[in-house]
Amino acid sequence: MLPRLAINVPASGHLDTDALFGTARSAIWLEIGFGGGEHLAQLAEQHPQTGFIGCEVFENGIVKLLFQIERRRLDNIRIFADDARLMIAALPPASIGRVFILFPDPWPKRRQHKRRIVSRATLGGLAEIMSDDAELRLATDDGDCLSWILERVTAHPDFEWLARRPMDWRERPPDWPPTRYEAKARTTGRSPAFLRVRRRPRTTI
Repeated sequence: MLPRLAINVPASGHLDTDALFGTARSAIWLEIGFGGGEHLAQLAEQHPQTGFIGCEVFENGIVKLLFQIERRRLDNIRIFADDARLMIAALPPASIGRVFILFPDPWPKRRQHKRRIVSRATLGGLAEIMSDDAELRLATDDGDCLSWILERVTAHPDFEWLARRPMDWRERPPDWPPTRYEAKARTTGRSPAFLRVRRRPRTTI
């Protein structure tokens, strides 16, 4: 199945997202690091008119998602099995309606922090490809990683953290499918944080 669903980014220019799915979709959503694919597959089943791009480098996770695609008979998921930053660079401006970065590797050692996917450079790339008012959803169960994410998100001029009260980030919203990483965190006594961030509308001159 993978050769049929895999995305190859062009050497130059942007991806044609309509051609990617064979037909125009009402929206395109992007998940960076989909793990076992359970979140992505459930969303794709719930939103059949939306096209989904999933980025994951680990073979076991890709195989698990392919199983879900076959079992659920999903035709609206495409897979990029490489560095998500290459995909971000290949997508057209303002083409993505929602982005998910759920339980990314916290890279806990200080010398590893440069590997964290949430960075000013990545946020800048996401701001370019996300449409106005598009939502970025992030989750983590690592306290240091949470501080890192919030520091960078709230400092970026193109994004607004939507939380207004503690329960806005302590509880997973009803339309946000659970993942095995969340379940694992809870069984070990860690409380995940769920962040919803809005892409501010572009200013017009």
